[in-house]
Amino acid sequence: MSRPAPPHAPAAHARPGDAAAAVAGVAAAAVGAGTGEVLAALFAPRASPVAAVGSALIDLAPAWAKDLAIAAFGTSDKIALLAGIAVVLAAAAAGAGALQARRPPWGAALLAALGLLGAAAVATRADASALSALPALAAGATAAAVLVVLVRRAPGRGPAAPRRAPGPHALSRRSFLAVAAVAALAGAGAVAWAATRSAGRRTVAAVRAGLRLPPARVPATIPSDADLGIEGLAPVRTPNADFYRIDTALVVPEIDPADWSLRIHGLVERELVVSWDELLSLPLEEHVVTLACVSNEVGGDLVGTAVWRGLPVRDLLARAGPLPGADMVLSTSHDGFTAGTPLEALTDDRAALLAVGMNGEPLPVEHGFPVRMVVPGLYGYVSATKWVVDLEVTRYDRARAYWTDRGWSERGPIKLQSRIDVPRGSQVAAGAVTIAGVAWHPHVGVTGVEVQVDDGPWRPAQLARAVSADTWVQWAVRAELEAGPHEVRCRARGADGDTQTPDTAPPAPDGATGWHTRRIVAA
Repeated sequence: MSRPAPPHAPAAHARPGDAAAAVAGVAAAAVGAGTGEVLAALFAPRASPVAAVGSALIDLAPAWAKDLAIAAFGTSDKIALLAGIAVVLAAAAAGAGALQARRPPWGAALLAALGLLGAAAVATRADASALSALPALAAGATAAAVLVVLVRRAPGRGPAAPRRAPGPHALSRRSFLAVAAVAALAGAGAVAWAATRSAGRRTVAAVRAGLRLPPARVPATIPSDADLGIEGLAPVRTPNADFYRIDTALVVPEIDPADWSLRIHGLVERELVVSWDELLSLPLEEHVVTLACVSNEVGGDLVGTAVWRGLPVRDLLARAGPLPGADMVLSTSHDGFTAGTPLEALTDDRAALLAVGMNGEPLPVEHGFPVRMVVPGLYGYVSATKWVVDLEVTRYDRARAYWTDRGWSERGPIKLQSRIDVPRGSQVAAGAVTIAGVAWHPHVGVTGVEVQVDDGPWRPAQLARAVSADTWVQWAVRAELEAGPHEVRCRARGADGDTQTPDTAPPAPDGATGWHTRRIVAA
């Protein structure tokens, strides 16, 4: 039979239950994240801990993971990544809370260590400064301190330890949940405020809105018969708001044109530095060009056409004078992204531009403002560098670019492709049905498209007039569909005589192949 405790013995205190400790961990992490993001927004927008961790994950991701993310989420891949980071952080924070309750101070140490990891991620960014790590370090320290306080005030385990009294600073369960909720909401609100507060972005947006680009010496025109006028068919010119965006920038670079310059160096006779004003003073050209992402699946929408205004890259390269033996230009973005472009693609007669305008207005910030590269015929990962600030004339055996370092092919020519856009749905009325889509092979051109229904003969489609060999072309055909299910497929023929291959291949390492096939039910 046990003896009662001495009358003056201090009461043993119950440790917080795991659920309460986990809540404390999540709330503490939210406060820490909010602290780091607010500090970054106020003093160093490029030092955002969340963005730095996300960018580091993008850099470390293998090619198959990138393709999987784009296939699953499309142009919302960055939102999905940030949501994933939030979920993982919440899970780690909950675990840290439970660890702090069981083995103090290791839970707080874990949150502080997450801050150190964030600081390390920030330090790896191309534009990191000596102070860039401070927001992440402050986030970790704040989260650790808040966790210690919340765990001390968390309610005890209750019925699991009936002889133990609550800690001297413990709150009731209801009060604790209210405090934790307020802390979590405050942290989340701070993150949201930091995400929407961008004084620099508003300034750059205002500068962009006030810009009037000089006219092109030869403006681009789109012939009226380039559009078949079929509802649901991709337009010849893709509106800026609908143009796909695939890049590695979680935080979009905000560059005042007055601060922008382009350096051209490497294997050249003379190094050049070109300012924004000098660039605009040179003869600009307009060209209609179709761009495509190498991650585009067969039938996918990571392709678009715009009217681009800019200076031919060959004009500046001619001034720099590439040396014999040079065969590649390594372009670098303001955020450190690099792309390796064949030198001949920037010096031949194609419309390779340092673009400053898109569809009649200055480049949107998300599409590379103030200056980006546009190179017909090459996938974007080897050519379409946004926010470009540096061109190094070099050799493929001396330099490696961002995605080629991750297993993608070096040169990336866009493959001959066609896509079915119409009918939009999977069900149609039986009888005569319009089947329509687009086909593209930039810098080569498309001379024909054929359509097959089920196992019937291939039928030639009507082609709209192509704006140029650098743009996609609309096509259409009428087909009689009897009631029941059908398979419809298309294939294109290039101006070089090649026919689109039926062989199926994934995007990695040099672009997807195969015939786009749609299953349609006629009723």
